[in-house]
Amino acid sequence: MSNTNKATFAGGCFWCMVKPFDQWDGVHRVISGYTGGKLENPTYEEVKKGDTGHYEAVQITFDPAIIKYETILDLYWKQIDPTDDGGQFQDRGDQYRAAVFYHDEQQLEIAAASKQALEQSGKFSKPIVTEILPAVTFYPAEDYHQDFYKKSAKEYEEDRAKSGRDEFIAKVWKK
Repeated sequence: MSNTNKATFAGGCFWCMVKPFDQWDGVHRVISGYTGGKLENPTYEEVKKGDTGHYEAVQITFDPAIIKYETILDLYWKQIDPTDDGGQFQDRGDQYRAAVFYHDEQQLEIAAASKQALEQSGKFSKPIVTEILPAVTFYPAEDYHQDFYKKSAKEYEEDRAKSGRDEFIAKVWKK
């Protein structure tokens, strides 16, 4: 297997954060899970209560010779509302906040420059509040959450449709 890196992002409901990355050459795997909290091996039921400190997140394993971290980061920004610190779209609470988790100093530098460029782009009238944090232990979510958009396509599409995410993406990015 070729050399791989990891990228970890929180962007609200992890169901909606898998498909945008899963379909790119060079992305080997996208795992839904939890990171940033104080409880070891949290469950979905524990995290969704909002008091463990965890974020719902995705961890992407990719080949940097095929897809660059910058490309993955650009895809990430186009999946979230970086001005919302109370969750993402219909999903409210600390567990649904957006964050970039960097795995090394190079990712930190790239993420900080990317966030600054987004702030200066004029796309948003409110400040960019998405945090850039060091990666910590990532706990994969339960099996039924993995590849949810494939396993439960109808429920995924219904949930995504009512979330407001797609309308936001179309308004901000597809003008």
